[in-house]
Amino acid sequence: MTHTLLIFIAAVFLLAGFVKGVIGLGLPTVSMGLLAVSMPPAHALAIVIVPGVLTNIWQTFAGPYFLGIVKRLWPLLLGLAVGIRLDGGMMTGPYARYGTVLIGVLLVTYAIVSLRKFTVTVLPQHEKWVGGVIGLTTGVISGATGVQVVPSMPFMQALGMKKDELIQALGVFFTVATLVQAFNLSAAGLLDESTALPGVIALACSFTGMAVGQTVRTRLEPDSFRRWFLISMIVLGIYLAAAETYEIYFA
Repeated sequence: MTHTLLIFIAAVFLLAGFVKGVIGLGLPTVSMGLLAVSMPPAHALAIVIVPGVLTNIWQTFAGPYFLGIVKRLWPLLLGLAVGIRLDGGMMTGPYARYGTVLIGVLLVTYAIVSLRKFTVTVLPQHEKWVGGVIGLTTGVISGATGVQVVPSMPFMQALGMKKDELIQALGVFFTVATLVQAFNLSAAGLLDESTALPGVIALACSFTGMAVGQTVRTRLEPDSFRRWFLISMIVLGIYLAAAETYEIYFA
């Protein structure tokens, strides 16, 4: 792996960690979106896995809500794990190159939905079965792209959790996703010594970016930062989808 690519990986994870430090999420989404510019989704995910798992484990247990979250969201988490395992071959199979296009579409979809701030509410009596369907759908999408925000994020925001509880719930959700993804990548032989150095760089830069993001969080206007972050995701998503579509059909 060239020095230029390693510097690019470092910059990506500094930015992704900073975003996660400020708003509590975004590390896999930002890093997968940016890395997909220069490598296939499966290779990008192999680098994302270690910092993703460790930063999300930290977020999972940084609060008092863990047991309540698992009890409430177990159908979502189970569906997520099953969906990722069922669709694990898509990222390394003959249709893997379409994953970059799908990542672009997902980034645009996620950003537009988030910018519109839809106020949807899921009634408590429907949480379990809706959560199972949402988890399975997200898992299938994640198995092909490594991105886990659609349709899970709108669902979790519709549950009416307090801010700190929601942030911890996101940690639980993304921890399950990255652990199952790690199993898929290991089975496909993509987690090996070639990902060790990029993984270490990604991990160090992720925690550095998170520390900076948490430090400046109180000095930033969260809504304004979040809005520009989502707009940048739309631009990146359009670029990824358009560029890869051109490569597939016209290059």
